[in-house]
Amino acid sequence: MSLTRVETIKNWFREHIRIPLGVVIAICIFPVILTALFYVLRSSRATMDWVVTYISSPIRSFFGLLSSIYPFAVMEILITVAIIFLIYYIIKGIRDTSRRREKWKLRAKRFLPILVIACYLWGMFSWLWSSGYYATGFVERYELFSDGVSREELFAAALMFASKANDLSEQVERDSDGNYDVDRRVMFTESVDVYRNISQDFPSLYGRLYAPKPMLFSWLMSITGYSGMYFALTGESMVNTQPPVVFMPATVAHEHAHQLGIFAEDEANLVAILACIKSDNITFQYAGYMSGLNYLLNALYRNDDPTSNRPSNEWIQVVVRLSENVLRDRQETEQFWATRTTVRTGLNFLDRILTTVAETTYDAVNAIYDGYLKSQSQELGIRSYGAFVDVLVGYFTEEARAFLPVEQAQAAS
Repeated sequence: MSLTRVETIKNWFREHIRIPLGVVIAICIFPVILTALFYVLRSSRATMDWVVTYISSPIRSFFGLLSSIYPFAVMEILITVAIIFLIYYIIKGIRDTSRRREKWKLRAKRFLPILVIACYLWGMFSWLWSSGYYATGFVERYELFSDGVSREELFAAALMFASKANDLSEQVERDSDGNYDVDRRVMFTESVDVYRNISQDFPSLYGRLYAPKPMLFSWLMSITGYSGMYFALTGESMVNTQPPVVFMPATVAHEHAHQLGIFAEDEANLVAILACIKSDNITFQYAGYMSGLNYLLNALYRNDDPTSNRPSNEWIQVVVRLSENVLRDRQETEQFWATRTTVRTGLNFLDRILTTVAETTYDAVNAIYDGYLKSQSQELGIRSYGAFVDVLVGYFTEEARAFLPVEQAQAAS
């Protein structure tokens, strides 16, 4: 039987290209050493600062430049192709060795390249991204520490954000029915300038940004509860395009913060809100105040009585001040996320099955990500997203005091 073209090429490589065993061993061991070195050195703040400045940031920026050539998310294409190939490779490997002697030895040899590639990718990811969790953070660099804020200061900040959001809600684009209506593509393009103003106060935020990519698998992001992501190995910021647009500029600014070297999620949230608020773009300003208001209201909701399930009086006072536009925009977003794991096909049994799968996927993804963050010294895990509220309140304390009711403002002074 004649050889196929693929078999001919394989035989030619076997006959003419022989890689010394020592080189093969070195190629296999190198990623293990690379990864082990990271785990040994990650406790050294000075080393991680050097790595982020001279290795991680330049390489990620270069990857971002390369991937910006394409309008689609390169990460999604690569991962999709990799998953399809991996499934094919595993099935073919098991099938080809199932009837041969020493099949387990042959399978181990067949699957070794996959393991080596995985080690290389994890080693690269560790040095290019995880290293940032152990370097000097944004809050520490600019000494924005907060020893805690009073409930009155939290209330004042929430009132200020509510007032600003009310004003801006009248200025942003809306359709004839009063619904928020902003062109997503224009917003993506304009986002590359969102850090221009804030970088004057915080020079480390100065840098070239690339427009975010709309995600092909936005439906999967919605199921898992995420509105965007940044991938260090391609340098791309990617955004889930399914949620309502009102909070999307703040999401884009959050992913841009990662591009600029803000690694911790709470700091990326803080920086994103500040950048949006300080920008000259009304769309981003509104998103910044709306996003900040969300976190402030969540912090304010809890009553002084821990046994009470009712919202605090301060929370109620802020909410009743919200304009019709703000309430409509918040409700639209809340409704979307409340139903993200609910599947409706019209067939009850199928809906139950698919909804269960979606809920299980949500729990699994969040558990994995929570575990990853905690393993990288982010003690709060996924709860770290809202851990910046004290710093945000402290940043606006003086300005926010003017928004307190007269009697409280007089008492505070």
